[in-house]
Amino acid sequence: MFGERIDFSHEANLTIDELIKRIEVVQADADFPLIRKCYEFAEKMHSSVKRSSGEPYIIHPLNVAGTLVKLKMDQDSIMAGLLHDVVEDCDVAPEDISKMFGQNVAQIVVGCTKISKIKFKTKEESQAENFRKMVVAMAQDLRVIIVKLADRMHNMRTLQYVSKEKQMNKAQETLDIYVPLASRLGINSVKGELEDLCLRYLHPEIYYRLAEKVSMKRSEREVYIKETIELIHEKMLEYSVKGDVTGRPKHFYSIYKKMTQRGVDFEQVQDLLAFRILVGNITECYKVLGIIHSAFTPVPGRFKDYIAIPKVNNYQSLHTSVIGPKAERIEIQIRTFEMHEVAERGVAAHWKYKERDKSSELGKLKWVEELMEFNQNVTNSSEFMDVVKNDLDVGGIFVFTPKGDVRELRYGATPLDFAYAVHTEVGNHTVGAKINGKMVPLKYRLKSGDTVEILTSKTQTPSKDWLKICKSSRAITKIKQYLMKIERDKNKEVGETLLDKALKQFGTTTKAVEKKHEFAKVLDKHHYKNLEELFVNIGSGHVTINEVLASIPSIEFNEGDELKIKDDNKELDTYLKKVTKSARKSSGNDNAVIVDGLDDIVVKMGRCCNPIPGDPINGFITRGRGITVHTKGCKRIDELESGRRIVVEWNKDYRFSHPVNVKVVTHDKPGILSKISKCINNAGINIRSAIARSMPDQKGSFIFEIEVKDYSELLKTLSTIESLEEVISVTRA
Repeated sequence: MFGERIDFSHEANLTIDELIKRIEVVQADADFPLIRKCYEFAEKMHSSVKRSSGEPYIIHPLNVAGTLVKLKMDQDSIMAGLLHDVVEDCDVAPEDISKMFGQNVAQIVVGCTKISKIKFKTKEESQAENFRKMVVAMAQDLRVIIVKLADRMHNMRTLQYVSKEKQMNKAQETLDIYVPLASRLGINSVKGELEDLCLRYLHPEIYYRLAEKVSMKRSEREVYIKETIELIHEKMLEYSVKGDVTGRPKHFYSIYKKMTQRGVDFEQVQDLLAFRILVGNITECYKVLGIIHSAFTPVPGRFKDYIAIPKVNNYQSLHTSVIGPKAERIEIQIRTFEMHEVAERGVAAHWKYKERDKSSELGKLKWVEELMEFNQNVTNSSEFMDVVKNDLDVGGIFVFTPKGDVRELRYGATPLDFAYAVHTEVGNHTVGAKINGKMVPLKYRLKSGDTVEILTSKTQTPSKDWLKICKSSRAITKIKQYLMKIERDKNKEVGETLLDKALKQFGTTTKAVEKKHEFAKVLDKHHYKNLEELFVNIGSGHVTINEVLASIPSIEFNEGDELKIKDDNKELDTYLKKVTKSARKSSGNDNAVIVDGLDDIVVKMGRCCNPIPGDPINGFITRGRGITVHTKGCKRIDELESGRRIVVEWNKDYRFSHPVNVKVVTHDKPGILSKISKCINNAGINIRSAIARSMPDQKGSFIFEIEVKDYSELLKTLSTIESLEEVISVTRA
């Protein structure tokens, strides 16, 4: 039956014969002799081992396989469930599994196997590395994590047989990793069970108190549920709508969350009962919603439409809270039978429909690929785990693009997270954001319903500070990738220059040596893929010039030469410093601007446009006065000769306050000048001068000369001023 809850309880008496019968119900065409052979092999391998409960070990893989059958997983997954511990615990080679039961089964089993041959310094490091391994396996075959969830489900069901310390550790790990994973995969039946089990061991006093409180009124509650179901059925029949209606108390963990979030006791939690209505199609879902709202009083602000806007895990349903019979507050979920299948089994439900098409996009999810990408760009295991824990949180917010498209982000997401969710290039060039038409800082925490508009500039690039602002692994990964590329490009340039200078002392060049294929030895020795990688490693200091020279056959490199090179390295070191500081090529009292190819030249800012970092800029040679920098939109540009134009760019490493004029138009009210000035000062911005005048129709006009570090800080300041109730408009003057 579609509407029934999946029971994952521990079945000590489950046998292979019973398992086969259950498989027959959902997969009549399964290879039953092969499944039985798989069971017999697992039983033989585990024959000498017993569980902490004293039961034969085979009970565990049997229950894991039983859970996978209940989730309606395919044959390979079920066999992997039976075999998931044989590689780790019984030293069975993956090749043997592949020969006997197929490559797919072997791949899933290997993905579920912990890293046991490496000694880790701490338990946390071991946990992180094993999870990273699982992520890689999961990216290849999503069934790995579903088998792991089934494994964890049975382990949590039998956790009473291990020490209290192990109970606590397992429960916390489950709550941190496996519950969010189940949620991300949309397997709500598993998620709910695991949450209750975690609560039982992490907070036993709360769990058993809730169990007692709920059981005290069981008979009353059962009568109430039965009467409410009958009433809902009657109302639906009045409008000729057929469907299944079920009711139950909410999960203990769900009640616990409501208590902690609201800071109330059990008696003060009102919506303890949940009802579910399953109908044939989407039209009937909305029809039933109308019936429910006409029969019962809806609770304001408690309606959510996940059909029109599904969750990121593809969950679809209508949620509403109403005042039910006897003035009890109840929650009602309305969805189709197909939606319910996906809600209970999540990704696992898709195996029923996609048959044997393992190349289907259902085999991979976008967030898994993003985790993989992040995994490749981080070396610290604890950092990886922290980001994963945050990113797995499916409970999120819904925001809108200016065109009305919906994006789901996690709680705490910022405009930068949104920008990178749209496109990497949008994220990389973000200078500001408007939320519901108002400027906000980039660290602003988005809320459901916000309309987000991202402001970009071609000259803007990511900074390390952005890593502290972003919450999503996608944004963090993309920022790190950019920063690593910049660093790599810099090291490549330095390394190539240093090597070429060193080779010239021997009467040759990098290109000449390359033509003779004489870099092969050094590339092979250090396992570099190509010459570019060699340059990068020279520039970063991972390999020395002397090591490279010693590997080139045509160069006679002896001790005397080595000393000569060391002496001459002073010149190379000087050049290295010059290259790495090339971003500061300017002079005078302002080195905020880099002038292409020129040192020791005076650089001034055009007073007509007063550019600040972040503005697109042009440089113009001014006879006898050095370089003058103008914004690209400056009106003076048309008056200047194009032949005097020179390439300039902002120096991202330099921090300097720049004067800029801001025009503020307000309603002319007493004390408004003081209010604006105080607002600017509170934002940490210095005011150099202010000019105020009254305008017709009771308006005031102010010109403030303020000091800002860059365009981004200017936008934040404009936003701060604009937030004042009396302000009509804020513009850069």
